[in-house]
Amino acid sequence: MALVSPIPEPLVELIAERFRVLGEPMRIRILDRLRAGEAGIGELADDLGASQQNVSKHVGVLVRAGIVGREKQGTAVRLRIADDSVFALCELVCGGIGRDLERLQSILESSEVTS
Repeated sequence: MALVSPIPEPLVELIAERFRVLGEPMRIRILDRLRAGEAGIGELADDLGASQQNVSKHVGVLVRAGIVGREKQGTAVRLRIADDSVFALCELVCGGIGRDLERLQSILESSEVTS
């Protein structure tokens, strides 16, 4: 979907909220782990070296945002990625960071040559 310009204010708010949801390192780590497959809160906590309470709090935010889905299986709850478009955004951000790092490395290398 192409964005219109100027972006309507309600859409600006929704976009900003999505970035706020993704602006927490633990949530990125949770999404990265769920990219590999479904997991329960306990599994995520163990895999990420975090408390179940902390993971549960962040998963709740991701669920409310519609990025992560929950599925009850007996007494257990399995978590999965509900909106994998989030990974396209992560790829774009990672690509930008990679380009920035290459540019900085080039600057550092050229300054070493002239020193």
